[in-house]
Amino acid sequence: MSGENRNTNEPGLGRTIKEDLYEDSLFKNFYRDIKELKEFYISAEKKKKLETMNPFKRAFFLTVWILKSMILKLTPTRRLLLLIGVILIIISGSFGISLADSDIRVSMSRGLIGGAIVIVVLMLELKDKLLARDELEAGRKVQQALMPEQNPYVEGWSVWLYSRSANEVCGDLVDFLNISEERTGVLMADVAGKGLNAALLTAKLQATIRALAPDHDAVNLVTKVNSIFYRENLRNIFASLLYFDVTKGSNELRLVNAGHYPAYHCRGNQIKEFEKGDIALGLMKNAVYKETVAEVETGDVILAYSDGVTEARNHTGEFYGNIRLSNLLCGISKLPANEIGNGIVKAIDNFIGDVRLHDDLSIIVLKKQ
Repeated sequence: MSGENRNTNEPGLGRTIKEDLYEDSLFKNFYRDIKELKEFYISAEKKKKLETMNPFKRAFFLTVWILKSMILKLTPTRRLLLLIGVILIIISGSFGISLADSDIRVSMSRGLIGGAIVIVVLMLELKDKLLARDELEAGRKVQQALMPEQNPYVEGWSVWLYSRSANEVCGDLVDFLNISEERTGVLMADVAGKGLNAALLTAKLQATIRALAPDHDAVNLVTKVNSIFYRENLRNIFASLLYFDVTKGSNELRLVNAGHYPAYHCRGNQIKEFEKGDIALGLMKNAVYKETVAEVETGDVILAYSDGVTEARNHTGEFYGNIRLSNLLCGISKLPANEIGNGIVKAIDNFIGDVRLHDDLSIIVLKKQ
């Protein structure tokens, strides 16, 4: 989005501020922003130190550490400008300048000049943020365009796919592949990390899987993908992958798990986890993967999820957890796949309240018809 587009049909400043004052979640949003400041600027070590301090000392050091960390993240030029501006505001007072060949003397306030410098630095930082946001928004739209439909048709199954990013772009991958008239692939992957780096690798992983899937069975596909991912990525980057191979008219579900959370298999009120997966993609060049074959009956539900589901946290830092998830699934397993998925998402949203997601949230629901 260009600067020209951003300025098109801008609302009036006065009207916008008036609407802001009547915003119901104004103070909640401010409180959340303050908490996110702490999460972004304060290291885990300093957080532990803050816990040992009394409230007044904690508030003082928290403010100082946030300001220090913020200043260190500025470019050298902006850092010096900000310090000059703050100094001018502190010393306050005014000074005069006599115009050449004139008795006119202009008086200027150091505080106003310092404030103007600080505002210029803030405007430059805001400009950078808006540019980055526009680029991430473009990336998000590309990801959405590559997402499959939420309820793809698979004969003999009801399927529901869902993915929601914690930030502007997503490091999770949920995809659906029409491999042939007889075979369908459904997969979930989670690239380590967040933000743009994870999103780019997710797109690369999706393209690789889509290119290789028609020529390989599940085990060979995951093995080949791992080899490519290992060869072409940094050593500290890895991804988990859970791949389902669904055959038309079969009561067997084949799956390969490369370092992902085990999926749930729910039948009536009974629920069990599949076996733990093999090593994640990109960690070992010649990794070996095995295929699990599950016998399914009409009404059985298969649930795959990313760590953003069970590790969703409320305002006290408590995790949603596997127990809540498995109990919920047992209670709603008789519903259609889309209602099961929406029920899980609603339960997580109710649990976290106004707390933002800490990680991408992805769900696959497969229900045998």
